[in-house]
Formats: sequence, C-alpha cells, structure tokens
Amino acid sequence: MLRLSKSTFLLGTALTLVAVSQASAQVSVGADAGIFSSYVWRGLTLSSKPVIQPDLWVSVPVGSGSITVGGWGNVELGKYDGTNDISEGGGQAGPDLTEFDWWGEYGNTFGKATLTLGATGYIYPNDFGLTSDANTIEVYGRLGFATVLSPRFSAYYDVDKIKGFYFEGMVNHSIQVSPSFSLTLGALAGLSAGQGINDDPASDESSNFFDDGLTHVDLSASTSFSAGSLSFAPAFHFQINSDEATKPHNADPAKFDESTKIWFGMTISWAGGGSDEE
Repeated sequence: MLRLSKSTFLLGTALTLVAVSQASAQVSVGADAGIFSSYVWRGLTLSSKPVIQPDLWVSVPVGSGSITVGGWGNVELGKYDGTNDISEGGGQAGPDLTEFDWWGEYGNTFGKATLTLGATGYIYPNDFGLTSDANTIEVYGRLGFATVLSPRFSAYYDVDKIKGFYFEGMVNHSIQVSPSFSLTLGALAGLSAGQGINDDPASDESSNFFDDGLTHVDLSASTSFSAGSLSFAPAFHFQINSDEATKPHNADPAKFDESTKIWFGMTISWAGGGSDEE
C-alpha cells in the first residue's frame, strides 16, 4: 500500500520565494509533534506500533491570504519486526524516519468560507529517497465553512504514481462540558475515486485502496488545553472500515477482516510570530 503526496520541492521553493518577497510581511512559524498509538493515514494502518510525527512550518501573508510551507515526518520508535507488526520502513531499525513530506499551500478566507490550495511531496527516505517506487506527488484543495457543524470538504489528486482522486468530507461540533473544558466530536468519511487497484494488469499505476468508493468512516473525540506557549490536543478515533485496505491493523491475516479499529494520540503545538520582512 502506498501513500499519496502534497507538494513538490520546486513548488515549495517557489512559494517560499514569493512569501519572503512581500514587504513588511509578518512571518509566523510553528512546530507540532504528534504522538500516536499507530500511524493511520486516510484509514490505512501504516505502522502498528506507536509513532512520533514532527511538523515544522513557516507562514507569510500574501495579499488577503497567506502562503505556508513546511515539512512533516513519521518516526517509528523501535524495531517493528515482530510476526504481526506493520512497518512503513521495514521495521528493522529504530528510531527510524520512515517518511518525510514537504508541502506548500495558499489559503484565503471569503466571508464564512476558507479555501486552501496546495501540493505535497511524499518521500520515503530509507533508500535516501532516490530510487523508491513509492515516492509520489499530490495536489489538493480544501473548502471549509464557519457555520453550524463546521463542514469541510477536501479533494486530493495524485499526479505521479496513482493518478486518481481521494475525497474527504467532515463535520465537527464542540460541546462545552464545563467552563474550563470543551469536547469536540467529529465525523469524517473518505472516498476513493481512481485510487483503487487498476484493472489493467499491464498498468504501472499504483494504488492506495482495493476498490473505488467509500473507504472508511472516522468518529473522533478531542479536546485541547494550553500551558504557556504550548498547546496540547489529545484525540481518540473509532474507525469503521469499508475498503479492504483499511481493515488490517496488524499483519495477522486473521485481523484482515476487522470492520473497526481504534487509535489515539496527542499533538503538542507551538506557534509564534517572527520579525517583519523588510
């Protein structure tokens, strides 16, 4: 199973050059570190043991919107070489950087709607990213609304290895449990449209899923709190699997028909403003 991509290095470089050329633009920088029970991406279990996922980004206002570029990684903490382990990097070393994604996007708000357009490049560095057949590129768009249930719709297109669409729709609702504690409940559905296994045996295109159609439904509960300049966002996910590729959560064939799975974790974030560009 292969993972998609968001941006190309050339695009990221171009976005950065445009960003820093803006006079008197306030540069914002941020960093995240996610700690999760396993690496689950679009319903697919890519690592069956805990992982750390660091992210670093820089954002600069451009006109009425902003350009953001960043880099994200997945680190498997130990050896994932057990009989039933799933490992993105082969599982023979730990800690192991099994994936690096560089990305760039432009976002703007129009009334209650926010539009984001971007691209990502997925690199699998265990072979230094030079020969991997899995490395690929993806472009995407997201449209969100600041209305009831905060609906958001996303479309991703793999332009390199898969050449197919993946769509997501999600809603969430925040409940004020107490004056100092709120809980956000979310629901997300994924849909493959061209990312299933190609029927042509001569095709060199890869796939993310077995079939086209509904891939999974993710029901989540999350909250957040701050401590100084840091924010903490624990989350719990209950996933209902539809596509055969989303059903395994370890390498035991007896688990391949699992209709549900649970995963959880927490993201620690920091964001700050930089100096004005002259």
